Amino acid sequence: MSIFGEWATENGLPVFKYSADPRSDPRIEWDTTLHGRTKRQWVGIGNRRLQLFVDNEGTCGLWDEHDGLRWLTSAEDRGTGVSLVDTGGDLWGTDAARWPSGRPPLRSFGPTWFTVAAAADGLELTRSTYCLEGECPWALIRVVLHNSLNQQLSLTLSEEWSLRPRFVQLASTREQRTKVAREVVTHEIDTDSAAGTIVVQERFSGVPIAEQSGLPLIFGAPRVLCLEALGSHRASARATVAAGPDPVVRLILPIDLAPGQRIDAWFRFGIVDGTKVHNPAGVVERSMINLQRRLPRARSTWGSKAARELPWHAALLTGGACRDGVLGGHTLDQSSTYSMELGFNGAARDPLQHALPLVYLEPDLALSVLRNTCSWADRRGRAPWAIDGAKRPVHFLFDPSDQPLWALWLAAEYAAATGDIDSFNEPLALPWDAEADPSTLYVQLRRQFRYFVDEVGRGERGHVRIMNADWNDLAIEESGVSHEAMIQHGESVLNSAMAAWVLPVWAGLARRLGDGPSAEEAVAIAAELRELVAGEWNGRWFRRAYGPGARPVGDDALWLEVQPWAILCGAADDEQARSLLTTIDCTARNGSPVGARVKWPQLPPDGRHSVGEGTGGGIWFSINMTLVWAAAQIDPDLARDEWRRMSLSAHTAAYPDVWEGTLSGPDSYNSPESIRPGQTWVHARGRIAMQAFPVNNLHSHCQPLFSYLRLLGVEPTPEGHLRVGDGASFSSAVFELDEDGHGSLTVLGPVTVESKHGPVGGGPGKISW
Repeated sequence: MSIFGEWATENGLPVFKYSADPRSDPRIEWDTTLHGRTKRQWVGIGNRRLQLFVDNEGTCGLWDEHDGLRWLTSAEDRGTGVSLVDTGGDLWGTDAARWPSGRPPLRSFGPTWFTVAAAADGLELTRSTYCLEGECPWALIRVVLHNSLNQQLSLTLSEEWSLRPRFVQLASTREQRTKVAREVVTHEIDTDSAAGTIVVQERFSGVPIAEQSGLPLIFGAPRVLCLEALGSHRASARATVAAGPDPVVRLILPIDLAPGQRIDAWFRFGIVDGTKVHNPAGVVERSMINLQRRLPRARSTWGSKAARELPWHAALLTGGACRDGVLGGHTLDQSSTYSMELGFNGAARDPLQHALPLVYLEPDLALSVLRNTCSWADRRGRAPWAIDGAKRPVHFLFDPSDQPLWALWLAAEYAAATGDIDSFNEPLALPWDAEADPSTLYVQLRRQFRYFVDEVGRGERGHVRIMNADWNDLAIEESGVSHEAMIQHGESVLNSAMAAWVLPVWAGLARRLGDGPSAEEAVAIAAELRELVAGEWNGRWFRRAYGPGARPVGDDALWLEVQPWAILCGAADDEQARSLLTTIDCTARNGSPVGARVKWPQLPPDGRHSVGEGTGGGIWFSINMTLVWAAAQIDPDLARDEWRRMSLSAHTAAYPDVWEGTLSGPDSYNSPESIRPGQTWVHARGRIAMQAFPVNNLHSHCQPLFSYLRLLGVEPTPEGHLRVGDGASFSSAVFELDEDGHGSLTVLGPVTVESKHGPVGGGPGKISW
């Protein structure tokens, strides 16, 4: 159905075969809205250390978040990483600028690899670039050459990479990043043809660097990079460097191919880490086996695409993680426009919710993300809204009131599913608060609970204060109440409803850690909030917020984000819940092929977004996840249909000529009423647009995965147990559940599972039911 290509299977895993030709097919051109029109289409794949952004032109860029948001070699304007063949008469390669004439190479996007297969005059070249499992900070490249002629071929094979470091700081532009990097970063290049290597030492000149609005424009440690030939061709490699503003390093191999002969040439490019690769084919084979073991499997009669999409989502979600060399643990930010264009990691709630499905796939990574994000906070438990490109706290834009709830939720879910109570007593550093006392993970979580109770607090009606944002960064502006008055006195029914669900679940963990007073306080607050939310039913839906003077927001318009939480926390009785879901189905979901709109009715343009875009009426993964979850308890058919609309296949069916939604997506899609349906938002007042980098927002991979688990009834309970249901199958390295509700869980400590077949307890080890 897609104009770009089709899905297939390789190595037992999903892979997308891209066949469209950017040289001649006008249908694939699109408007970035900030950087002009382009035919480049890209997606990011990765491991726990490095991301490779690969594109339909056969090139890539390397992204590294270890000590800041930066490109090792940028793909902002164009990619690099090219194989070139010179037969003495013809020179062609794997990038679109040098493809051979005729049919374009087939480009295969795999979960952690990218392949370009080209051919000309009897020579077939297949180039595969791999992100290896684990925390490998370099890419491995395999080039397969096949002579299909009945005569010998003599040629040279070149492996070419451009050196284009870029440092992506908050509010910086692409032009500024290019200018600063070229002025400040120099490369000390050592070419050792005898060893088949080129070693590149970055040097930062003129440090300290001029700052923009107090933010450093160069940050982190200089990198040592290496382009290396591997295997039998290492000794024959010749190293060259093409000087320029972005130098090009190249290894050249002489190749003789007998008739019908096929050979492999191996290279690696990336950060020098001291490892040696003696058997690259074996390294790839082991990595592929581990990848197959790591990615989940799913099967469902009501979600036929789950078998393909869930392992894909898991790969791209975990491929967005990076070992954090500044704060510890792993970062798992939103990526997309937020990191690559705007230069920040935020809001703090986002890595926390991205880690939720990892509890059931890779719990060690979920814990690592929890620790990393909790370390953002200070001794009061207040987390900044975001961290900038140099990993420094950002407080000056938003001060959301919901962020502690996400940390408490992830902690409780992790404990219920793993039984790993000991990890909460491990030390936790707070790098940005020099005066903070020594802390543990649980102490910091309790501080976040206290911050939510004592400093976020509640307003005159008893609801949680909204401060200057809750989940919706623009809720205050859209409320119609003055900004200052709303910050001081506004109240969020959304946060009240969410807290009414989160706090009892958090209390289950607090009790297990011997903190009875915090548990009892949390339960009591949740009961009060649940009653208040119940009082916000207006006969059609639940109100969204209050400004000063008890002015309601959301009496005349349905704000979707609060509605599922009202059901989940128990504020809606059964009749109200069913009526509410019917209303949502007839309004927010009606006629929308990729999910429910966040607001109904669609409002006129507000000066920030056009009709059907953003928080004014777009379609948000993070909100529709809660809709799936809540509906699963009341109307499973509606819940399953909403999950199907969230899928990549649904987006492709509705918008076959839109790249975002084919392999990856933004945080929200524009609704059918938008002038650009199926694409994503553009902020009309400034140079801010998700459309400029509309893929690899991790919500587009986290939420379909997590909502599938919720459809299977998988969730923590207020008792600190794990509840599981049935209706479809799911299996990962640590968790299995079949259609009949039988399953198993590998845990680190005592766990109680509540299943339809009765409760079962045990651990550490594997428990079954």
